[in-house]
Amino acid sequence: MSSSDPQVPPWYKQFWPWFLIALLLSSVTFSMVYLALSIRYFDGSVPDDYYKEGLAINVQLEKQQRAEALGLAADLRIDATTGDVVVQLLGDERPERLQLELKFPTDGDRDRLLTLSHTRSGQYVGTLERNLRYRWYLQLQPWIEDGSGDDAAWRLTGEAEFPQDGTIHLTPGL
Repeated sequence: MSSSDPQVPPWYKQFWPWFLIALLLSSVTFSMVYLALSIRYFDGSVPDDYYKEGLAINVQLEKQQRAEALGLAADLRIDATTGDVVVQLLGDERPERLQLELKFPTDGDRDRLLTLSHTRSGQYVGTLERNLRYRWYLQLQPWIEDGSGDDAAWRLTGEAEFPQDGTIHLTPGL
């Protein structure tokens, strides 16, 4: 070795090996964080029996057609302060109780089912235990004892953004 040869430092004292190692470690770290988050906050957007639910769409359409044939519609109001729910059912049918299903678009664990009691001339009332926020899908149908709503004769649908002071109109949805 001559005195004119530059001295090359060992690899661990150079910039580029550490830069490449940092890139690899950061990608592994972010992958592990995203894996942990996806396992912890699984949204369950694809049900196990998706094929059967897909076939059931015809039954839902028949319920909505029955509601349209009966001339049914509903006006829904939810008091943001008290959580009181008032439904004015318009049309020829007056069941003793109604079932209001509130479905959150992205998280099935937040879905709610509310039974509304008939008070007078097409008016039904119930109470929510917590106030609603964000966008929800709404389904109104006659109350079925098992709570599933599968055997209901008709169904009205709608969607709303909460909190909302106005009236929400529910229709057969066709």
